[in-house]
Amino acid sequence: MQSDSLSMKKRPFFLRWAWREIRQGQLWLVTLALSLIIACVFALSALVSRVEGIIVSQGRSALAADMVLKSSQAVDLQKLSTNKVTTSQQTRFGTMAFSDNGMQLVSVKAVDAKFPLRGDLRLQASDQSMHHHVNPGELWLSERLFSLLDVKVGDTLMLGDGELTISGRILEDPELSFNPFSQMPAVLINNQDIAAIGGIQEGSRISYRYYFSGSDSDLADIRETMKLTPSQRWLTENDAGRSGDFIERARQYLSLTLVLVVLMASATLVLTCQHYASTRITSVAMMKSLGASRRFLWRWLLQQIAVVFSVAIGVGLLLGFGLEWLLRYPLQQLLPDELPTIGFAPLVISLLLALFISLPALGIPLSRLVNASAMNTVQATQTPTSKFSAIWLLLIFPVFAAVWWIGSNIFVWLTLLGMVALLVLLALVGLAAIALLQKIKLGSAYALALSRVNRSKAKTATQLAALTCSLMLLAVIGLLRNELLADWKNTLPADAPNVFAINIAPEQQQAYLAYLDENKLERSEGYPVTRGRLVAINEERFYSNEENSSEEQKADSDSENSRSRDESLRRELNFTWAKTLPTHNEVIVGKWGSSSGVSVESGVAKRLNIALGDKLAFTVGGLEFNATVNSIRDVEWRNMKPNFYFIFTPDVLQSFPATWLVSFRVNDQQSDLLNTLASNYPTVSVLDLRMMATRIQALLAQVSWSLTVLAGLGVLSGLLLIMTLLRLSISERQTEIQLYRTLGASRKRIAATLWFEYGIIALLAGIIAAIGAEFVVGLLVVKGFELPFTLHPFMWLGLPVLAIGLVYLVSRSQIKKLLLPLR
Repeated sequence: MQSDSLSMKKRPFFLRWAWREIRQGQLWLVTLALSLIIACVFALSALVSRVEGIIVSQGRSALAADMVLKSSQAVDLQKLSTNKVTTSQQTRFGTMAFSDNGMQLVSVKAVDAKFPLRGDLRLQASDQSMHHHVNPGELWLSERLFSLLDVKVGDTLMLGDGELTISGRILEDPELSFNPFSQMPAVLINNQDIAAIGGIQEGSRISYRYYFSGSDSDLADIRETMKLTPSQRWLTENDAGRSGDFIERARQYLSLTLVLVVLMASATLVLTCQHYASTRITSVAMMKSLGASRRFLWRWLLQQIAVVFSVAIGVGLLLGFGLEWLLRYPLQQLLPDELPTIGFAPLVISLLLALFISLPALGIPLSRLVNASAMNTVQATQTPTSKFSAIWLLLIFPVFAAVWWIGSNIFVWLTLLGMVALLVLLALVGLAAIALLQKIKLGSAYALALSRVNRSKAKTATQLAALTCSLMLLAVIGLLRNELLADWKNTLPADAPNVFAINIAPEQQQAYLAYLDENKLERSEGYPVTRGRLVAINEERFYSNEENSSEEQKADSDSENSRSRDESLRRELNFTWAKTLPTHNEVIVGKWGSSSGVSVESGVAKRLNIALGDKLAFTVGGLEFNATVNSIRDVEWRNMKPNFYFIFTPDVLQSFPATWLVSFRVNDQQSDLLNTLASNYPTVSVLDLRMMATRIQALLAQVSWSLTVLAGLGVLSGLLLIMTLLRLSISERQTEIQLYRTLGASRKRIAATLWFEYGIIALLAGIIAAIGAEFVVGLLVVKGFELPFTLHPFMWLGLPVLAIGLVYLVSRSQIKKLLLPLR
């Protein structure tokens, strides 16, 4: 009973002591570092969770479902559907539409009444009422067809072999595609009306799409049970069309930003914990000299840490909620009304990461503190350390957390590995630079500062590495954000083409282009187009027509050559020829020739193992011909410009019949020009992509703003952490400054010495960080995001200036405080 009573009396004492330690500044830096880790991880992971949810939602809305099966053959949907998954079906085919005043080739999308499963289908009837699904007997036309066919709502339109009454116009279709050849003027009907119009005939080119909506686990089960044929593939928000590229890059950048911010906070926590342990050595030694046991010391320290954690959790979560709200506030106009929920994941992740990081950060220095000798009350001595101590096993926790959290994110691992390799190099460069600076004579204060730096090389290296890494991480976050946004801006600039004209007859080509030039429309070059197939590479033939080849042939083909499954071999492609290659294509291998040659797009060349000098065989209209690869081009498929897998020299293809293609841009005030073109050239198909381009621009704007805000938070967090590091470093100089004053040094001399010392460290950190950031960003951009890399000369000046500016801001107040008691 007496022991329990004594324990109860000790507990408030320990708590009061711990609170006094925080209040008086001994533990506030540790508390601040932990609070920053919890706040930043919570805010960033919460916003990343929301933004990823929005990105996924946008991507799935563009699919009209959570997952889509695209097939050239009908599939028994009942075998795939379950009670937990909602399904829908669409059949696509082309046919002619006839009115009393015209005719037009249209793309028919026959859907059921449940379409779409995601996104918004907006259909406007004659009474201005809005509909969102297609019912049997209804016919909905895209806006342009009303002028092309000279019809109005309520008229009868002959579609194929049947007649349907026009129900209204299509204002918005959620499905999104970057392929202009799939954007024929569209009509929507119900699946039940396919038979009435005779849409499916023997030999018809039919495309089927099966839509699924449900939980990720249920969708994964469906994918596992479905064995795909070469003519089938799954579409998700990541690989549907070209939009999946920037969606995936955005997701990777969000994760990378979060990891880098945690790294900066963790470095600060480690240094603050070491600082706290070093300031408590005298207190621990005094306790030991008075008979305190190691058990008592551990209880004393752990109760202080428990109070620190409690305060840090409260402050960190409060700041985290506030930061997450502040991050969302600028995006209110871009974010949907109903935001995705964040769940408990950000809370769990922030607390677990703080715990795993703090275990070695606090455990290792506190262990050394408890083992400090009682002789430290008389004379400072080094704490004996063995070659191996079980306490170092605590490092397993952050390592395990990193492996579990980062997973297979190649961008983050590239960054971390690059940093580890650079740390050694940076240390050597920093020491070499300091040695060179000793040869410069700038007075006694400068010499004293360099002497101080050289005398405490370990501490100087720690300060230099911490400041350098923080600056480097800030630069990496900002530069990667700029690289991604620049890539997206170049991909789909504001003046990108938004109309394609295809099937221009050769005799119409000159007049058509002249009309565009007369009306001052920005246009591309005219491209002749013919359709054909790639059938062989270096006399190795492919069985691309599954319907006409036996199962044995297909099995042999697949076993001998896995590339025969590539989509480019399973369908007809658009070929063109030209004297010169398009200016928006970059030749990366080889050189464009003038005869018997073909230039190959880099993606298909990589997938099919096509190299320079390979002999390729093609067929057009049943006629086979050969061409030799003379160059490989890098093509940006998302820029909505005419692009081709294969471009031939004129002598190879110009003898084949072809139609012409051109892209151009019209604004909202030039819509009448499209109607005039359709009237003057009724056989030319004009593909109006303005609605699609607007939706893509909106999606890009939303993701761009999200990345900007996240990068801003990362930079702000990094700046706060750098300033904390500088304050911590300068505050450690109190004893040394008192010694200088005792020896007669003036306040002016001491201040100048400190300015020189930290100015030199800041200058070196800024320069070395610029070198490291260029290396890491180059590695990530080229190997990770697969983008071209350019140097960033503004950073070479910006980082040193930023580092010196931060040192000035922090040192100005801190140095005054250090010198104040000595007046």
